[in-house]
Amino acid sequence: PAPAEAGRAPGPPDGGWGWVVVFGAFVSIGFAYAFPKGLAIFFKEIQDFFGTSYSEIAWVSSIMLATTYGAGPISSILVNRYGSRPVVMFGGLLCGVGMISAAFCTSILQLYICVGFITGFGLALNLQPSVIIIGKYFLKRRPIANGLAMAGSPVMLCTLAPLNQFLFDNFGWRGSFLILGAILLNCCVAGALFRPIGAGTAPVKTQVTEEGKDALKGKITEDGKEMSSTLNVPKENKTEDEGEKDCFEKINQYLDFSLFKHRGFLIYLIGNVLMFLGFFAPIVFLAPYAKHTGIDEYSAAFLLSILAIVDMVARPTTGIVANSKWVRPRIQYFFSFAIAFNGACHLLCPLASSYTGLVVYSSFFGLAFGMVCAMLFETLMDLVGAARFTSAVGLVTIAECCTILLGPPIGGILIDTFGDYKYMFIKCGAVMVLAGTFLFIMNYYNYRILAKEEKERKTKEEDPKSVRTENEGRKNWNKDSTQDEPELEPLREEGEGVKKEMNGT
Repeated sequence: PAPAEAGRAPGPPDGGWGWVVVFGAFVSIGFAYAFPKGLAIFFKEIQDFFGTSYSEIAWVSSIMLATTYGAGPISSILVNRYGSRPVVMFGGLLCGVGMISAAFCTSILQLYICVGFITGFGLALNLQPSVIIIGKYFLKRRPIANGLAMAGSPVMLCTLAPLNQFLFDNFGWRGSFLILGAILLNCCVAGALFRPIGAGTAPVKTQVTEEGKDALKGKITEDGKEMSSTLNVPKENKTEDEGEKDCFEKINQYLDFSLFKHRGFLIYLIGNVLMFLGFFAPIVFLAPYAKHTGIDEYSAAFLLSILAIVDMVARPTTGIVANSKWVRPRIQYFFSFAIAFNGACHLLCPLASSYTGLVVYSSFFGLAFGMVCAMLFETLMDLVGAARFTSAVGLVTIAECCTILLGPPIGGILIDTFGDYKYMFIKCGAVMVLAGTFLFIMNYYNYRILAKEEKERKTKEEDPKSVRTENEGRKNWNKDSTQDEPELEPLREEGEGVKKEMNGT
C-alpha cells in the first residue's frame, strides 16, 4: 500500500463487534447510573435503624454519585494507559467488595465509606471507559449507539427497584447488600467484552515512517555522506525534549487542559455544573416522598419502575431523533430543551397530590430524564471531537462532582427544615430551567461565532494571493512539518533540496 494509507488509523467499524461492545456498555452504564438511585428503597429503613435525618441519609447516594463523577479524570488516565477492558473489570471487582463490606457496617459513617467511596469509585471505573469505547467503535451511528447504551440505566432501574424491595422484605438491608454485591460482579463480565480497537495502528505508522526515513538516508548517502548526520539531528533533539518534560506536561498527555480555552467546552461545562445541582435529588427522594404521603412500599417502588420504563423507551428514541439530518447539526439546542423540560416537570410535581398524579409525574419525568441522559455525552463529543473526548469527559466529571455531591443533601435539608417535599422539587426545577435557558442562549451565541469564523476562513481560501506568496507558502510548509511528527513527504522534499545543493547549486 501507499505509505500514507499504510500509516493511517482504521476508521470506526460502525457495527460488527461494536454491537457486542454496546451491550457491555449497556450493562456497565446501567449499573453506574441506576444503582445509586435504586438504593433509595432502603433509605427509610436505614434511617430508622441508625436514627438519622433525611439530609444525613441522603449523603449515602450523594457521596456515591459524587465519587462516580469526581473520579472521572482518574478513570480517563487509566483508560489511556491500560485500555477500557481491564479498567471496567477492576471497577466491577471494587463495586462487589464495597457492597459486601457495607453489609457489615455498624454506623452511618461506615456506610459513607463502603457504599459511597468504594462502590462509587468502582462505578466510576465502569462509566467512563464504557462511554469512551463507544466513540471508538462508532461514528455515523454514534448517537444511536449511545442511546442504546444509555438505555441500560432505565432497564437496570426498572429491575432494581422491585428487586431491592423484594430482597429487603426477605433478607433485610444487610442481606440485600450482600446479594447486590454479588450482582455487581457482573460488571467484570461486561468489561471482558470490550475488545481493544486499533491497537496496532501506532506501531504500523511508526514502522512505515522509519522505513521511509532509512530508505531516504541510504539514497542520499550515495550522493553525499553529510545527509545522514543531518537527518539524525531532529531525532536527538526530540529525545532531549522528551527527557526534559516536567510533571505538568506528563499529566497533560492524559488530560488535555487546553480544553479550558475551548469556547464550546466551557459553555457545556458551566451549564452542566448548574444542571446537576437539581438533577439527581428528585429521583433519590421520589420513593421516600411516596411513602411519606401514605403510599405502600411496593407502590412507591413501582413509581421508579414507571420512570424507568418510560426512560427505557425515551433514550434510544432520542438517539434516533438526534441522529436525524434536521437535529444533529443543532443538537445543542435539543439538549438545552431537554434540560428545561426536565425542570418544568419538577416545578409541576407539587400539584400531584394523589398516587395517580405521581404516576403522571413519573412518566413525564422519565421522558425528560431519558432525553437528557441520551444526549449528555453525545453533545460533548459533538463540541470537542472524538480525539479529545477522553480528556473532556474526565475534566467535566471532576467539575460536576461538587454540585452532584451537594444536590441531594440540600434537598434533604429543605425537607428537614420545612417538613414538606415540595420545596425540594421547586428548587430542583428552578435550577434546571435556569441551566437549560443558559445553554440555549450561549449555544446560539457559539453557533453565530462559529459561522462567522467559517465565513472568514472561506474568504481567505478564495483569495490565496492575499494570504501568502508561493515562496512563503513553501517556507510555512517546511516549518509546520518540523513541528509535527516527520512524515515521508517532507523528508523526501528535504532530501531533494540537499541533493541540489550537493550537485553544485
